[in-house]
Amino acid sequence: MLSDAPRRQLAGPIAALIERLPKVELHVHLEGTLEPELAYELAARNGIPMPYASAAEMRRAAMEFTSLQSFLDVYYAACAALVTRADFRDLTLAYLERANADGVRHVEPFFDPQTHTDRGVAIDDVIGGILDGLAEGERRYGITSGLIMSFLRHLPPEAADVTLSAAEPWLDRLVAVGLDSSEVGFPPEPFAGTFARARSLGLKAVAHAGEEGEAELVARTLDALAVSRVDHGVRAAEDPALVRRLAECGVTLTACPNSNVRLRVFPTMDRSPIKRLLDAGVAVTVNSDDPAYFGGYIGDNYRAIAAALGLTAAELGRLAANAINGSFASAERKRELFDELALALAGGE
Repeated sequence: MLSDAPRRQLAGPIAALIERLPKVELHVHLEGTLEPELAYELAARNGIPMPYASAAEMRRAAMEFTSLQSFLDVYYAACAALVTRADFRDLTLAYLERANADGVRHVEPFFDPQTHTDRGVAIDDVIGGILDGLAEGERRYGITSGLIMSFLRHLPPEAADVTLSAAEPWLDRLVAVGLDSSEVGFPPEPFAGTFARARSLGLKAVAHAGEEGEAELVARTLDALAVSRVDHGVRAAEDPALVRRLAECGVTLTACPNSNVRLRVFPTMDRSPIKRLLDAGVAVTVNSDDPAYFGGYIGDNYRAIAAALGLTAAELGRLAANAINGSFASAERKRELFDELALALAGGE
């Protein structure tokens, strides 16, 4: 079931273009795509008690949070329903069905193994189930993917090291490691050793910064973790020198417009700096973050930001191109996606 948040209305050629765009999603948490109805279905299947009387009550709670922490409280409650390998497969396929409807052609989703292993779920079931879902999604919809294992920054850095070791049998099936959860009070520097080890094992690196945390946290994340992408990163716009650095080094920012407004990063969508970053040459992209909570999937985010900022077809094309360029897809896959993008920009003819 799709999120019941209202879909942004955007008429005319821009709306049609957004429908046609071959979208690459670089910032989506699989656990954040768990709609309440599926959470309750899985909880019943697994005999897991839920802290809400019904899926409808959980949905209300998911729409009423006022901070990142209050969101995380609902998020972790829903995650308790995920227990078996089949659960993670079903979660992944449910997301890919929605993604396909939005024109997603490639996705690099995050998952948080510590959210599950700390509850006694085997990491093999978490990763194996997600990979089962991604493989089936590619067969059904042609959506290619690269899986990113994220560490929870509110847990000790030593726990991230343990998680990386536990995942070693699966590392050839992952493309990167990430860092998420609360930014304030949990700096990136303590995770530098784990990230260096992950890179030595052949993985790329990405990390959340510049959502709760100020622009300085983006710079510190670049320095400490040598990331290829900064997830969110929008508060970098507060520091002109950092904006210039991002433009020059080509690091991709995976912005999430609806999420930013729901979490009060910006009071309204028209305050988003996405257009300013784009104009400054920063490789900013549009993504959905935790769409079951933040007002819709990637198409909703494209429509919302296009309507609020009056984005042109050329600007929307640059956002889509930035996502293709910033992905970890193969060179061949990127060429295919750029061919699709050129067709979309030409009017689909």
